[in-house]
Amino acid sequence: MNSQVPEPPDFDAISLHAEKSAEQRTEILALIGNLMFSWSNNESVFIYFLMVLLDTDFTSAAITFLSLNTTRARLDLIRRLAKTKIGDEEVVDRLENLISRFQRCTRTRNDLNHCIYQMNDHGEITHTTVLRISESKGDFKIATVRALNKRRINEITGVIRRLTKLNRELWEFLAELKKQTGTTL
Repeated sequence: MNSQVPEPPDFDAISLHAEKSAEQRTEILALIGNLMFSWSNNESVFIYFLMVLLDTDFTSAAITFLSLNTTRARLDLIRRLAKTKIGDEEVVDRLENLISRFQRCTRTRNDLNHCIYQMNDHGEITHTTVLRISESKGDFKIATVRALNKRRINEITGVIRRLTKLNRELWEFLAELKKQTGTTL
């Protein structure tokens, strides 16, 4: 186990090459920004799901939504309300599918939102380190390091595409949810 504090980065070397590597950093940061934007737009649609399921106004639904500390808790509430308010199991299953797809995208968002970005001496972003404690069969792991290479960029781009498609499907499903609950909102 490495218990040494690392040496500081070579800031002079990074500064020397910063202009040359700016395009690479900008591309990656723009991609991450698009991911966060797409993810947030999807999460916010769930406020309207709560509005319909609770048959209440936007402010009350938003207060309920924001009073829960995690996305997981918010989605669990929506699941539970749907199971009590919607009689059609097929519709509940469709909702579950939408939520599951959103949660799979959430993993990538969380990794990129809660990681340490590593740069090389040229100022290029090369890796991410996600700090998360995990234990499995006596194996203790605290960090996962992943390269931020073309393959990973393609993976992030794919998640953005899935979130874009999902957003449209969430809005379509909202109409079905209104119909199922009989709300006039």
